[in-house]
Amino acid sequence: MFYVSDHGESLGENGLYLHGLPYFMAPDTQKHVPLIVWIADNNNDYDIEANRLRIDEKFSHDNIFHTILGLFEIQTSTYEPELDMLIHAEHY
Repeated sequence: MFYVSDHGESLGENGLYLHGLPYFMAPDTQKHVPLIVWIADNNNDYDIEANRLRIDEKFSHDNIFHTILGLFEIQTSTYEPELDMLIHAEHY
């Protein structure tokens, strides 16, 4: 499972209730979005422990495109493995 929000949201922090402030003045709650990835423990395609260690790394929406290509094993010259958020198992 791969879930990511398309934008953050202010839910009353500092009196703001919206998600559309210009980036330079937007609070972190509008710039940082949730991302959830669930991979079954018995999935041999990914290094589960190595991916767990990346929990605090910062990624951007730029990484999503390459991660989806990697998840679906799409072969294209557009795919940049260094931008894939997931660490694949050694047999790849």
